[in-house]
Amino acid sequence: MSSLDLGTQSPGREQQVVTYRAMATRITITIPAGTGLDGTRAHLESAISVAKQVFHTVDETCTRFDESSPLMEANRSPKAWHKVPDSLFKAVEEAKRAYDVTGGRFDPRILSALVGLGYDKTLPFGHNDVSLIGVVNRTPPTTQGAWRPRLRYGTREVMIGERPIDLGGIGKGLAVRWSSEILARATRDFLVDAGGDCYCAGFARDGEPWRVGVEDPSEKGEPICVLSVHDQAVTTSSVRLRRWVVDGTAVHHLIDPATMTPGGRGLVAVTVVGQDPARSEAWSKALFISGNAGIAPLAKRHAIAALWIDDRGTLTTNAAIERFVTWRRR
Repeated sequence: MSSLDLGTQSPGREQQVVTYRAMATRITITIPAGTGLDGTRAHLESAISVAKQVFHTVDETCTRFDESSPLMEANRSPKAWHKVPDSLFKAVEEAKRAYDVTGGRFDPRILSALVGLGYDKTLPFGHNDVSLIGVVNRTPPTTQGAWRPRLRYGTREVMIGERPIDLGGIGKGLAVRWSSEILARATRDFLVDAGGDCYCAGFARDGEPWRVGVEDPSEKGEPICVLSVHDQAVTTSSVRLRRWVVDGTAVHHLIDPATMTPGGRGLVAVTVVGQDPARSEAWSKALFISGNAGIAPLAKRHAIAALWIDDRGTLTTNAAIERFVTWRRR
């Protein structure tokens, strides 16, 4: 998760902050200037309204928590063709790209494993310790083989493949990407923050790069380091919030597709800085799944700027992310 330090108000810069809920998280759009590129407030307000709707659209089409959503309709018969909304089509396309570039470490076919652990509905994370008893299916599925979804670009049809998929994480990353593209047509400086995924365009209200505090998972709200970024996405995969107990066994939502069980041995959080929020989000999950022993070589091989926190609370940063780190707790 990331928290934001927006700096000191500069004279003449009127900051606008819009906060709302979508995709089961708090969304914040921050714009330092009071007017858009055309010098008017109307253009900016219109862009904000459209950007907000992006999150609701992605939620409606790509959620797995609504049985009537287009995603769940496709999941019910994954080996059949389905004409789907454009947002879902693009989400499947982006998920396949992430699957390919991460060598299958990012794999959306983990839905059955989450359901098998009782995560078939929204759980009250962040309010109480979640403990489930008597979950019916805790047996991980058999080895899945390669994922080969099919897409018909002319008709916007998809065939998901052998197994149902979960697009929650990459869907949120895409919502950040698409809403940022809309805002960029109205203003140079803005921030879109959707929980663990954000995009920082231009500069903050003090004229400096945006400062993003990376939370220490063991101390809620307290940063373990601060990143200074400009025209970059910052994404975090963490088990601080979405973790629960099933019949006395601690589990979390970051599933290793190779074993179909909670992965990331030795890690509690991974943060990635990159140019695109959806692709950085996929890499934060892929790196997390590789575990504490495998994360450094994987990030280096793919030139990913990353930092991670292990289960002892130790922060590690790689060379690629060091240029963004402006403070770390000693």
